[in-house]
Amino acid sequence: MPVHSDICFAGAAGNFGKAPRMKFRSLILSALGLALAGCSTVSISNDPLSARWVGKEAGKFFAAYGPPVSDEEGSSATTYVWRGGYKTARIPTQYSGEGKDRKVVAKARTAYLVCQVKLVVGTDYRINSITTMVDRPDPDGGSSWCERTLDAAKS
Repeated sequence: MPVHSDICFAGAAGNFGKAPRMKFRSLILSALGLALAGCSTVSISNDPLSARWVGKEAGKFFAAYGPPVSDEEGSSATTYVWRGGYKTARIPTQYSGEGKDRKVVAKARTAYLVCQVKLVVGTDYRINSITTMVDRPDPDGGSSWCERTLDAAKS
């Protein structure tokens, strides 16, 4: 009988040695999960404004283009609205066809161009995101008015 109890004890000792390691692994994985959940990421989009300005200091943006028109403070970020790039543009008459078949597609008109963006700036005063609020696309498929105004146009 004593042999039997030694075998059971040895088996229990083998399992006892593994149990704390499993608890330790679970504890480490839980701690790692909590640590990662607290991280914040800055996503960089394909749009030219984000590529140009996300991660840069907001002070450089405002020094180059002027102060924001409004701001709203949050717990971890401040949201600014900037407006500028005012321009009056004359858009000529557009035609289709040639010669006698030439027809007016769009009459000449005046367009009032303006750019308005929303900047989300972190506590480190770096731009986390930039979102276009008011913009005018280029009728020829080129860079938008905001992209040209805010130096994000494709070169």
